[in-house]
Amino acid sequence: MAGYILRRLLIMPLLLIGVTLLIFVMLSALTPYERASLYVQDIPKRQGAIEAVIEKYGLDEPIHVQYINWMFGRRDADTGMIEGGVLRGDLGWSKVGKSSVAEVLGRRLPATLELALWAAIPMLGIGIWLGVLAAVRHNTASDQVLRVASIIAWSIPTFVFGLIMLMIFYAKLDWFPPERLSEWALREVQSDSFHAITRMYTIDSLLNMRMDIFADSLRHLVLPVLTLALLNWAFMLRVTRSSMLETMRHDYVRQARAKGLHERKVIWR
Repeated sequence: MAGYILRRLLIMPLLLIGVTLLIFVMLSALTPYERASLYVQDIPKRQGAIEAVIEKYGLDEPIHVQYINWMFGRRDADTGMIEGGVLRGDLGWSKVGKSSVAEVLGRRLPATLELALWAAIPMLGIGIWLGVLAAVRHNTASDQVLRVASIIAWSIPTFVFGLIMLMIFYAKLDWFPPERLSEWALREVQSDSFHAITRMYTIDSLLNMRMDIFADSLRHLVLPVLTLALLNWAFMLRVTRSSMLETMRHDYVRQARAKGLHERKVIWR
């Protein structure tokens, strides 16, 4: 499993470069004027405003030059200073967030990390357990059922499954609410008496000894956690199953079985 994760991490930079190159090629279908209009449509389109944006960001330059400028930064003609550049921490401006992309990501990062941490618990538990079960019962009916189920789960878009969960458990049954906190809990979190250390509500509520806020934040996490866990367990099942099948072919496993060691100890150790 460690080797698989390492290979994925090594491939990730190449994948990111490929995706960004593809996006730049797709954007090249738009004229510089059309792309610059996205920046100035919320302010009066005075004469020369769009041309100034095109010149500032080099939108009229060849696409490969624009990509290099976006990645490493662009030298300002007046000051001679290098401005922008993803590798220098400038991710651009968010039109929706009305601020830099880095600031928007910073505001959303705690909620994302909190969701990922809580979703990892059932995802790893279910995926590893079912992966071991599928490997032990290799090529049996249960193995085939688990493999088909994992393919189906891996194929369902997360946002589709999330909308279904919302319609059933929020709109229909009204069991689990959306958002991160209830209104009363949000007021408490935003008060001066509450110390927001990590900006993860479950962790901060424990650090502030507020079990009522902790329970409320957990209740709001149930739907997104289940949505991620019930879909992404399939990935862990496939990885665990492959690793188990490879390990079970080793000589030391056969030797342990030959010595009469209990099958459960052989599998879980």
